[in-house]
Amino acid sequence: MELKMRLCVALLSLSLCLGLMGHVRAQEEADDVEMDVEDAIDDMREEDVEEEEEKAPGPPPVPTVTYRAPEPMGEHYFAESFDKGTLQGWVLSQAKKDGIDEEIAKYDGKWEVEEMKDTKLPGDKGLVLKSKAKHHAISALLLRPFTFDTKPLIVQYEVNFQTGIDCGGAYVKLLAQTPDLDLEEFVDKTPYTIMFGPDKCGEDYKLHFIFRHKNPKTGEFEEKHAKKPDADLRTYYTDKKTHLYTLVLNPDNSFEILIDQTVVNSGSLLNDMTPPINPPAEIEDPDDHKPEDWDERPKIQDPDSVKPEDWDEDAPAKIPDEDAVKPDGWLDEEPEYIGDPDALKPEDWDEDMDGEWEAPQIPNPICETAPGCGPWERPMIDNPNYKGKWKPPMIDNPNYQGVWKPRKIPNPDFFEDLHPFRMTPFSAVGLELWSMSSDIFFDNFFVTSDRTVAERWAADGWGLKKAAEGAAEPGLVNQMITAAEERPWLWIVYVLTVALPLVLIIVFCCTGKVNPASTSAAEYKKTDAPQPDVKEEAEDEEAKEEESGLIDKHKSEDDILRRSPRNRKPRKD
Repeated sequence: MELKMRLCVALLSLSLCLGLMGHVRAQEEADDVEMDVEDAIDDMREEDVEEEEEKAPGPPPVPTVTYRAPEPMGEHYFAESFDKGTLQGWVLSQAKKDGIDEEIAKYDGKWEVEEMKDTKLPGDKGLVLKSKAKHHAISALLLRPFTFDTKPLIVQYEVNFQTGIDCGGAYVKLLAQTPDLDLEEFVDKTPYTIMFGPDKCGEDYKLHFIFRHKNPKTGEFEEKHAKKPDADLRTYYTDKKTHLYTLVLNPDNSFEILIDQTVVNSGSLLNDMTPPINPPAEIEDPDDHKPEDWDERPKIQDPDSVKPEDWDEDAPAKIPDEDAVKPDGWLDEEPEYIGDPDALKPEDWDEDMDGEWEAPQIPNPICETAPGCGPWERPMIDNPNYKGKWKPPMIDNPNYQGVWKPRKIPNPDFFEDLHPFRMTPFSAVGLELWSMSSDIFFDNFFVTSDRTVAERWAADGWGLKKAAEGAAEPGLVNQMITAAEERPWLWIVYVLTVALPLVLIIVFCCTGKVNPASTSAAEYKKTDAPQPDVKEEAEDEEAKEEESGLIDKHKSEDDILRRSPRNRKPRKD
């Protein structure tokens, strides 16, 4: 009973915890809204106490987050929030893309500075890609070029796919510092140092980190791609929320890629890029060729093996069963199929064009009650003497030399760059994109060498958006319903989570052993038939117990007398 009570208490506690989840989640959302943002929440309008008492209580109002443009607090190379409402400082490309039709070669995609369509933060503006199936290119100079030396590089910006994304990119290019850099001529072939950001086409969700590495021997550049993240990126492209993309490069060649300040990919420039930074020290000799007598066969047919004399290669695999007997009643003269006697030739049948008309074939009804119709043939069985084509057995090849490989020679193009972090300096930020989706929202571009400064900028910009979106999100129940509509299997989880504790509570707390006395008393109340007197039954039971006690008493007295010395028989000597 004590164990059962403990189980009941545990199950009730579990149910209580599940019921309080909504409250805890709501409290956490409220705490997020009150994050370190000064003057982030407006004071709610005060109403008279008398009017509040007269009105029926309603749901609490949704907190309103007041937008304030972020201000860079520390050393930085570029900061853009677009809150001035103009493209001041940005240059639209006037160039054309090479190698494609003249009609679509122009970078004539439209850009606008505006608020998001469904903004939760009035006053917050960003750069919006407005055109579908157009080439877009826009760029802006840094305050000063970034040089890769002893300080890290932090690049971050925000993206919101307001209408989703079918096929297109939202990545940023850090344009290399070159003497001939002209932002009005910004095209896909303009040299860049780093390309970073989201890209999607079909069901391929990418998060690019590409940098152009300069070969120290030839001076040529080669693109190096970071490994694909292990995390599932689908949600960031489909939830229509604003996400913060951050790239961190360190002088020790390590890198981190973050979304919403959570690491989704990390590694080393030396070990986790494709193709590798440094080529192999040795390569296969292109002039080396396999000798004609090189034997790569590990097994060969035994040359000394001879086919046995009784081996019959012509024996068939199947033979008629000589023991089979035709079943009684087999109708040899009846065909298995006959022409349908009820079928009629179509009126428009032209024998000159369509040929002689024949009724469609149907199963012969006479054969339905017979074991079979038509000529009877013996069934075929496996031939016990069948051996097939004889082949010599395989043996180890005594001349096996292994799989031939060209010999290794020193790589004439070998070099060793142990500091790939020291990339080409860059002096501008650019977006060179083509997309089948419009209304892609960009905001709060930031380039710095101080991670603390970058995090402060993120808190003042993206942090406000997150707080505003969190305040406008539906409650836990609505979120659960929405999630279940997207993933129907979640309904099973919900049912088990709610129903299972209730069933267990009922089983453990509301059931138990039945008291026979109470059951019999209850059964007595359900009938008018005469029942034995309970008191008389009790007296009969007491009498039986007393009688049993007397018998036991007499037995014990007899045992005592039997063991007494007086009653012992004298022992014969």
